Amino acid sequence: MTWAAAPPVRGDWADEVRRLARARDAVVLAHNYQLPEIQDVADHTGDSLALSRIAARAEQSTIVFCGVHFMAETAKILAPDKTVLIPDAAAGCSLADSITADQLREWKAEHPGAAVVSYVNTTAEVKAETDVCCTSSNAVEVVESIPADREVLFLPDQFLGAHVRRVTGRDNMHVWAGECHVHAGINGPELAARAAASPEAELFIHPECGCATSALYLAGTGVVEPERVKILSTGGMLDAARATKASSVLVATEIGMLHQLRKAAPEVDFRAVNERASCRYMKMITPDKLLRALREGRDEVMVAPGVAARGRAAVQRMIAIGRPGGGE
Repeated sequence: MTWAAAPPVRGDWADEVRRLARARDAVVLAHNYQLPEIQDVADHTGDSLALSRIAARAEQSTIVFCGVHFMAETAKILAPDKTVLIPDAAAGCSLADSITADQLREWKAEHPGAAVVSYVNTTAEVKAETDVCCTSSNAVEVVESIPADREVLFLPDQFLGAHVRRVTGRDNMHVWAGECHVHAGINGPELAARAAASPEAELFIHPECGCATSALYLAGTGVVEPERVKILSTGGMLDAARATKASSVLVATEIGMLHQLRKAAPEVDFRAVNERASCRYMKMITPDKLLRALREGRDEVMVAPGVAARGRAAVQRMIAIGRPGGGE
């Protein structure tokens, strides 16, 4: 499934969203993996890092976060005095659920003195046990900012962790064995078959994907020209889309990203490596639920003040490291 032929947002629905947002003094944020109609009606669409920065400096009193729960929690951590709403409180994340705060505390006890680097795709309670958060765009820089002789605990995504360890060459970095079920499902054989069928295409690969190592193998063995393989965050994919000279690109990430890529470079043929790579949690935010959140002020996201205070430092360090652009 792709979103190439998604119907346009009805003008009356979009107008009602904007009217209600003004009445509630709200800003509507949408992640790149949301339904196309949600992306198109939002005030800002982007990845985790970009949306975190916007949430931190939002002037409005209310933030409506169209994404999954950990993203709305991050907005609340960064803007504790704001009201943060998520149109469906059940929109979770398999990756964030792959480690709990108790599990992290046990892991830290096994490695006293280690620096904890948590991908932003984690719960507020895990962030509170973290030294510094990261996104896929600045994970390498975050790990490189830690003294070379200090152990690093990297969590929770094993594929992103493997990518960071490969780039940094760090042998004292321990990686939690978590994964996003959607990204993990984009596998190496599938990528190889698609690349063989489209030898002219560039490959945009998210480092959370199970096929990231295979992409580098294909480049290393000459099956795919190395310059055609790009390991990118979702924000990095948009930058690369605007700059590419290729006529076609195979994209390995959640399929909602295709909508923004096609808007950024409509002359390029963007195709999913796996057309079934759709996150059901991301797609839980529907037009009707967004309208309900704006009309009724539900569902509000709360983070305990102590947890938020401890997590805020880790998130703020993430925001301070790396380029202003791409994130998750």
